[in-house]
Amino acid sequence: MADLHIVNYPHPALRWKSKPIKSISPELRNTVRSMFDLMYEARGIGLAANQVALPYRLFVINLTADPNDTEEEFVFINPEITKRKGTAEGEEGCLSLPQLYGDVKRSEEITLEAYDLDGQLFEITLDDLAARAVQHEHDHLEGIMFPDRMVEAKRIELDAQIADFESEFRHQQDRGEYPPDEEIRKQLAQLELDLD
Repeated sequence: MADLHIVNYPHPALRWKSKPIKSISPELRNTVRSMFDLMYEARGIGLAANQVALPYRLFVINLTADPNDTEEEFVFINPEITKRKGTAEGEEGCLSLPQLYGDVKRSEEITLEAYDLDGQLFEITLDDLAARAVQHEHDHLEGIMFPDRMVEAKRIELDAQIADFESEFRHQQDRGEYPPDEEIRKQLAQLELDLD
């Protein structure tokens, strides 16, 4: 697998609905380790696989953002939110939209099921920041980004910054740093097939 790096909006992987993982391989474990490393480097607390251009239903979280605090590292494979309770509004950012922030309404408390890196199914109930981070990353797996969840009036305030991300990504494609969107979509589809 090529060296992973965090992709910025509007990379097509960020709008891709991720595919469930069928088995846990040494390669997948390496991917997870790389994702944690990239997340710490970017000073983030969560990272979804499609943010590193992999169409897999997987995200990692460490709310401390501290690489030395491995006790707080959580891996969620094929996560499903099974219950939601209450609503809370809070500010969010995203490693694929660096320096962009906005208030998003989320469920205050959630219960979800997911598999860990040992292939064990677990269920966990979360609230506060943990619930928000998990919902944010879970959205990524559905191809949804946090500005999509913002109140329209507030999101419009971010339009200029979002347009800057689009323009920068198109320049990177023009310079050959990324292939055209269609080519990226083909690569994602191929990676999905490799899961079968």
